[in-house]
Amino acid sequence: MKERLAFLRRAMRKKNLKALAVTGMRNVRYLTGFTGTAGTCLILPRAAVFVTDFRYRSQAAREVAPAFRRLEGRSAFLGLIEEARKMKVRSLAFEAEHLTYGAFRRLEKLAKGIRLRPVAELVEGLRLRKDAAELRRLRRGARINKEALATAVRRMRPGARERDVARALEDAMCDLGASGAAFDSIVASGPRGALPHGVASVRKLRRGDLITVDFGAVFEGYHADTTRVFSLGPPSKKGRMIYDIVLEAQMAALEAVGPGVRCSDVDRAARRIIERAGYGDAFGHGTGHGVGLDIHEGPRLGPGVREVLLPGMVVTVEPGIYLPGWSGVRIEDMVLVTARGKEVLTRAIPKDLIVL
Repeated sequence: MKERLAFLRRAMRKKNLKALAVTGMRNVRYLTGFTGTAGTCLILPRAAVFVTDFRYRSQAAREVAPAFRRLEGRSAFLGLIEEARKMKVRSLAFEAEHLTYGAFRRLEKLAKGIRLRPVAELVEGLRLRKDAAELRRLRRGARINKEALATAVRRMRPGARERDVARALEDAMCDLGASGAAFDSIVASGPRGALPHGVASVRKLRRGDLITVDFGAVFEGYHADTTRVFSLGPPSKKGRMIYDIVLEAQMAALEAVGPGVRCSDVDRAARRIIERAGYGDAFGHGTGHGVGLDIHEGPRLGPGVREVLLPGMVVTVEPGIYLPGWSGVRIEDMVLVTARGKEVLTRAIPKDLIVL
């Protein structure tokens, strides 16, 4: 945590910030270790203060890093501003993307006399590159995904509901040590496969269905993410063809991942193959995104993204084809960018079209 504070202060100096209010709870956790739902941080050049309320007194004592002085107030905002006044703060930067308009107005009222300055993605910039502890958690999440999927596959039979599969998947993840699911599990069968975010429904699986399963375990706050496709019985000729196109595109994008590679170039590697096959209009989202304390964080792999991949970044690679009225296919892996190339964290999960 001391190292993270040092990096944050360096970023603050580059932007000429003397004081920063950290209010996004993922960012608060990243800096302090606190896993509760109400807390803020005041970061100054030579001081770091964590503020929460009475409900979290004991939890904060256990979790908050020693680099932070702990304070308790009637509310986190009030305690933060009271401390800022004691420190004679005249200009306070705040995380613009983590405050609703109503919350900002409350902060503005409390901070009367202190100039508020919006900043964006200051802590998120530090979170882009994962350290050893973060990578340990993401690797564990990937292993949980593998084992949980093997359990859930046993529920994929004609007549089972998508929700039955999702429930088996989520129960297995928790049994294996996850604190929960990273998001509402997607189990999209048959024509529902054309929905990129087709959260599991009451639809019953039918012989001949393609089944897209997109899911992830949360382990110690870190989000894993995987997508695989199954065929309930032999796939149609079209199903096999579409799967093979998406697999080729995904493998090309994986091959493109590496240090110094522009994010848009990874996207282009996948998109070129899908466009060449005549399905460019059926691939309407980016090729991937970062994962960590949030299921979707930077960097983003998409058209026009000039950001460059660096060692320590963990991204998904997940091209897809979606055909309304028919079905869809998406294949997704988590990939760590290394100094010499990459490591596919979900490589142990079979990626061939699995016929059940």
